Amino acid sequence: MVCLLSECWGNDRALDQSYRQTFVQGMNCGNPSEMLRSSGDDTDGGDITSWVSVCPRGLWRVQQMQTGERSQQAVSNSDASLSYSPRMGSLCDVLVRLKANMDEADGLASENRSDKPEQSPTEVTDAETTAFLRRQDSVLQVPLGDWITLRLGEGQCDITEACVERMRPGEKCEILMFPMENAPDEQNTPLCATVELRSFTPGKESWEMSPGEKWEWVKSHKDRGGVRFRSGDVWGAADSYSRALKLLITLYGHIREAEKKQEQEEEQKDKHFSEKTQHLPSDREFKTTKAELHSNLSLCQLKLDQPERAKASAAKATQLDPGGAKAWYRLGQACQMVNELEEAKQAFRKLLELQPESSAALKGLKNISNKEKETNTQLGLRLSKMFS
Repeated sequence: MVCLLSECWGNDRALDQSYRQTFVQGMNCGNPSEMLRSSGDDTDGGDITSWVSVCPRGLWRVQQMQTGERSQQAVSNSDASLSYSPRMGSLCDVLVRLKANMDEADGLASENRSDKPEQSPTEVTDAETTAFLRRQDSVLQVPLGDWITLRLGEGQCDITEACVERMRPGEKCEILMFPMENAPDEQNTPLCATVELRSFTPGKESWEMSPGEKWEWVKSHKDRGGVRFRSGDVWGAADSYSRALKLLITLYGHIREAEKKQEQEEEQKDKHFSEKTQHLPSDREFKTTKAELHSNLSLCQLKLDQPERAKASAAKATQLDPGGAKAWYRLGQACQMVNELEEAKQAFRKLLELQPESSAALKGLKNISNKEKETNTQLGLRLSKMFS
């Protein structure tokens, strides 16, 4: 299940490097060190990396092998982009294909395939971004066999994005995908595919972004999470909320500093400073947004049957925003699911303080009362047998 990033204000580089591992730890998928490992340099042929990716129907273990192949156009290209890989915000021109001998095993992947010839590298522009919906029955959330353009960082297809993060223009890689135990209904036959990166536009690492740029990404991930949840893509929604939180926590220091400066310069009406900080949220908006993200993530965790993590997420939401009714209800639900009935009652009572006519809170308290009566009855029967 999705785990929130640790509450620390470390530098962005460390957060980026630990994000995927932290995400996997939250998924209860075993030892992350066994799943996230890299051998050799990224550019060496035969380099194999493993990780766990989130798809609409659950978790999949992915193994990526750099083939060492590079298109002739890329080899002859002296552009500086060959010296680094795509970064957040990069528009990536990508081709994903299933291996021919694995086609019959792709009951979960897109059927949109074609045999169009490869094109020569071209400049990617915003107008070329490929728009397509995420599908519940697809592991690879991209049309197969066609060149498409993905914006790195949006999480449209976690598997494809994770691949191109380590690639350079013209490179190809092969991937094997295995369903995790979290997806018991899926077949055990692995899927095999190739990913080719033709070209990409410049992007930024998170520590290279301005606070305003990060805030825009936070809002975008939050909105995308809501769209995914409403469409039934709970795993995808949880991923979006986690991405938003990962960036949001790096803004805390900037926001506190901005508020202090604003207080100091309020009398001077410093226009330059005002323009510089106008795209940053206030401290209150920061806390409210963070609370909403924790609360939304808690709902996802409840839906995915992870009550312990849902409890932790909802508790953080109530600490940040004690007036958030939804968070108190989700905290009560989670506590009830892990049989912490006293804590559940406290949460539902707090919800009644906020919303005295809340039928959800009244129903929750009634269910707890019935469960306590049932437990007491069973205990009485056991005691009567002991002394009869």
